Amino acid sequence: MNCIQELSTLNERYDIHPQAILKTDLLRRGLRFSENALVQSAHFKEKSYFIFSFDMVEQKELTKSERHSAPEEIALNGGPLDFSRTIVSVRLNPNSPYLVEWKDDHFELYCGEEFLAEVSLNERPAYYKHNLKNGKPVSDIAPTIEWGYLIYLTAFRVCQYWGEKEECQFCDINNNYRQQKRVRSYTGVKDIEDVLEAFEIINEFDTERHSTAYTVTGGSITSELSGLNEGQFYAQYAQAIEDRFPGRWLPKAVVQALPLDEVKMLKDSGYQIYHPNYEVWDPKLFSQICPGKDRYVGRNEWIKRIVDAAEIFGASNVIPNFVAGIEMSQPGGFTSVEAAVKSTREGLDFFMSKGILPRFTVWCVEPNTVLSRTNTEPAPLEYYIHLLQSYREAYIEHAMPTPPGYGAPGLGKAVFSVSAFMDVLPEERPSQSFDSNTHNYSSDNISPS
Repeated sequence: MNCIQELSTLNERYDIHPQAILKTDLLRRGLRFSENALVQSAHFKEKSYFIFSFDMVEQKELTKSERHSAPEEIALNGGPLDFSRTIVSVRLNPNSPYLVEWKDDHFELYCGEEFLAEVSLNERPAYYKHNLKNGKPVSDIAPTIEWGYLIYLTAFRVCQYWGEKEECQFCDINNNYRQQKRVRSYTGVKDIEDVLEAFEIINEFDTERHSTAYTVTGGSITSELSGLNEGQFYAQYAQAIEDRFPGRWLPKAVVQALPLDEVKMLKDSGYQIYHPNYEVWDPKLFSQICPGKDRYVGRNEWIKRIVDAAEIFGASNVIPNFVAGIEMSQPGGFTSVEAAVKSTREGLDFFMSKGILPRFTVWCVEPNTVLSRTNTEPAPLEYYIHLLQSYREAYIEHAMPTPPGYGAPGLGKAVFSVSAFMDVLPEERPSQSFDSNTHNYSSDNISPS
């Protein structure tokens, strides 16, 4: 079966648009660029490695052009299936069947010999052309992703869950830091004054205000970092940014499921969206794949903290992430698509019934992670497409609002680049807050775009 036939077959089976299917496959299998394409892509916004590598080989296995000229994201357009704009995060894989080629003065995407879509790249923004006073590039301190929509501030680029007995088995944050330090400017703990200077540059040169939100995140802090616990450490960044630029961007925190007093710190510092990621729903797999989180917090407590956080942020502003596909990782994962999707659907229904709207990212097998030893491929494409269908069904059944802080949903509109969950959601609804007593939503002041 050729690629277009496979896209059409899955579209008929699950009623998921072919462009969302292709986006998903590009995320799970990666893509490669011809040398001519890399020469041209060097003029556009480059990949920043904003937190993880998301590549399927180590940096040392990439060419110099691949390491420094590959773009952050691509946008698919047109082609034989007439795609509307579809934004996809670039995950490099020299062995991928997908190739971006430079032909007749433009980029094109191929699967083998099949032409799939025209490709456009994001222009390097004006603020990327400026360095901080200490010489560090803005793209090291405060890179932007999602086609310029989101400033991604990884304040702490390593994690205190150390070694395979504590690290999440799919995660390469610590290894990615070690890799990137060898080849580019890559700051481990970001100084607040550097952050503010980078935001000053972005604010000055982003005259059309493409950047609308910022995320502050980083590795887990199990004890202290610079004398601060996790809530205190991450709260200080929003506090400083909001004091200097009140209301300029929508602030989001992606950290652990924290005790309520630390959650209050985050809210009081200015964050409006809270992402306490729960990774995988199945109890056995949670303890196996997230051993540090299971040891320090525990699955039941983790889930309780997510639910409790709704009291502070409002349910619709608590958006936990799970890493789609690790349910089927081996050893120990599900062996059937139906069982894996059923398990995750239980988690979706649990959170959505409480007004909390999870999101998901697409797992790819990054080298030097524990799961890379026993998994050469991620979950099958059919799993992801079935999951997109199930996610959309749950979203509609629970009458969920548009998740705030992600831009507009829908084909041709979504900017979230590391899964197609926003691409498949129906037309935008008002962002709302959930009343856990009445199980009704009320109007919310946070704009979804």
